[in-house]
This record gives sequence, structure tokens and C-alpha cells, in this order.
Amino acid sequence: MKAVVYKGPNQVAVEEVPDPKIQAPTDVLVRITSTAICGSDLHMYEGRTAASPGIVFGHENMGIVEEVGSGVASIKKGDRVVMPFNIACGFCFNCVRGYTGFCLTANPGFAGSAYGYVAMGPYPGGQAELLRVPFADFNCLKLPGQPGDQWEDDFMMLADIFPTGYHGTELAGVRPGSTVAVFGAGPVGLMAAYSALLRGASEVYVVDRVPERLQKAKEIGAIPIDFSKGDPVEQIFDMRRQNAGVTGAMRPGEESMIGVMCGIDAVGYQAFSHGSGTQEQPNRVLEDLIRVVNPTGRIGIPGLYVPTDPGGVDQAAKQGQLLLSFGKLFEKGIRLGTGQTNVKQYNVFLRDLIISGRAKPSFVVSHRVPLEKAPEAYEKFDKRVEGYTKVVLKPQQTAAD
Repeated sequence: MKAVVYKGPNQVAVEEVPDPKIQAPTDVLVRITSTAICGSDLHMYEGRTAASPGIVFGHENMGIVEEVGSGVASIKKGDRVVMPFNIACGFCFNCVRGYTGFCLTANPGFAGSAYGYVAMGPYPGGQAELLRVPFADFNCLKLPGQPGDQWEDDFMMLADIFPTGYHGTELAGVRPGSTVAVFGAGPVGLMAAYSALLRGASEVYVVDRVPERLQKAKEIGAIPIDFSKGDPVEQIFDMRRQNAGVTGAMRPGEESMIGVMCGIDAVGYQAFSHGSGTQEQPNRVLEDLIRVVNPTGRIGIPGLYVPTDPGGVDQAAKQGQLLLSFGKLFEKGIRLGTGQTNVKQYNVFLRDLIISGRAKPSFVVSHRVPLEKAPEAYEKFDKRVEGYTKVVLKPQQTAAD
């Protein structure tokens, strides 16, 4: 079959690789209809992880079940399914408590497993024509409809970014009336802002510098903040100070509460300094969140941080070590929530929000291209050019379609 194979920093190729096979009675094989490029894939693509050439990329996968293992009970051939990016057994200590992003058996010796990702187990990714899905009864979410219908792109977002964005709001404690600052308007950041609005947040600020991303944030009802124009925290403070509704409701002593109660880091370790430069500053977003979140507020960090970064800006960053104003964090009584998303905690009810018409996460999708054009799509998505905000690959299409 054809698949997207990592060749080295800034290089992927579509190559012929062996077809997957049923390896255990609980496996199924899925014919992929849609698979997306994730911002997390770019970390590997850029050579910023320990990924070795030969990995088949792709952890956001959806398709039609083509072959079913003898031990699978609830999933049938012909079912339309989407898979969480994290592979989980469903029966280990963490899975039974709902922490499926930290499964203890799918990737022995490590808490967590995923398709097509470095250090996350021996599972090839789904940027390919076929995908083997282990523990299929647990990992396959059944979907209505047919490939290519009005839900195709929306359901595709259930593999990762919609649950991950929602997870960010859960970690940050967003509830009706919350004030929220989301740093990063990539796919996950936009999903976090969207999820905050779905949960009833009163104000949602979205910080980025890419015009197309900021425009998307504005279109969903969030307040865009362009950090290329200066300190985003001060921009948020100024907007709130100038809002008579905000200042008019303050009681004595609340003058210092001009920030927000919930902060979300949807950027991770490849953050940039303020202004229009391109200097990486891996602690920048975390420092800004400590400043902008009010005392007793919460910070959720779905953005990726890694224990080693070969391309780190200094020796500490190369070892995944960041200098933080932890004293200020402690002084303000801010709570932190971190870690990858336990997709299965969210994907069923997020699917049902899509079916009912209450949620349409596909607003982030900018490009749909055949699998064979993946190298070009990776390059453009990585450079944030031509409005590339979210790319969906279509293995069943050709360039001539």
C-alpha cells in the first residue's frame, strides 16, 4: 500500500510499504478515507524529536472497517469508524480510570501509545491506505453516514484536535461565564477556543500572529490578539481595562483581577518571543500564562512538551528543561493541568454534538488533498503559507480526481 514515510528532517515521501495484517484476534483493518496532518507531526517532520527515518506518519485516522479479527465483538466489516490517536487496551489500571492516553499495556514500559509517533509504540500511522487497529472494540468509535458525506471532515476532527482542544478547557476548568486566554491559534488552539465557547465562556482571547488563524478565531466569536504587535498579556489587560462592563462590575480589591481565570497553552515547546521576530523562546507561553491568569485561576497545557529536543535553543531546552517563574505561580495559587488527551473521555459526546448540529469543528479545515500530495502539504503547513490551517489527506483520491 501507499503511505507517508518520514525520510529525515523536513522530508517525507509517499512510498509503497507492506500492507498491515491482523496480528491479534482483537484487531481490525481499516480502509482509510480521511487522515489529517497534525501540528504534532511537524515536530517529527522538522527533526525536533528522536524520530528515525522509516516511520509511517499519521495519528488522526478515519475509514471503513475492511477485515475483523475473530475476537472482535462490537465492530463489523463495513462499519465507519474513527480512532483516537492514543491506542488503549481498555483494561489496565489507567484505562479503567479513564486515562486512556496513558495506557500501560499498549506500549510496554511507557505510559501511552499512539499511531505513527516516535516513542509511542510499534504502530504504523494511518497516513496510508490501510491501518491496523488493535483492541478494536475499545478503540473504534462507530459513526453514522457514508464516506464523503456532510460529516466527513467534522468526524475526522474526533481523532485528535477536537478532543484535545476540549481537554484543554477541561484542564483549565472552563465553565459558563469563564474568562479564557488561549495561546496558539493552530488547529488545537482553535478547537480549545471553540470548546470554551461551547462550554459557555464569556470572553475568549486567542493569541497568535498568523493572520488566517486569527481570522478563524474571530469568525467563531473569539477575540484575536496578534503577538507580533507587542506583548499579548498587556494587550489583553488593556482590552479588559477599557471594557466598562468589566471594570464596572469590580468590587473593592478586584482591580488586580484584570486578567482571565482560565489559560490554555496550545503551543508547546516551540514558542516564539513577542514581536515579529523568529526567535524561539520555549518558556514564553508558560510565562505569559502565569502573568495573565488571575490569582486562584487555572492553566491547562495540552500543547506538547518533550523530554528531549535535538533542536533546542540551548542546552537546557535540548534536555526538555525550562526556566519558569514558579514562585509567581505559587504566589498566585494557580493550578496546572498537563498531559496528552484521553480522547475516549470526550469523543462519544463530541460526536453526538456534531450529529445534532451543535458543533461543526471542520471550520478549521483549509485543504483536502490526495495522499500523493502529502510532501507538498507538509511543507506548506509547516511554513504556514497559503492559508494552511488544517490539512486532510484523502488516500482514496488521486490528483486527477
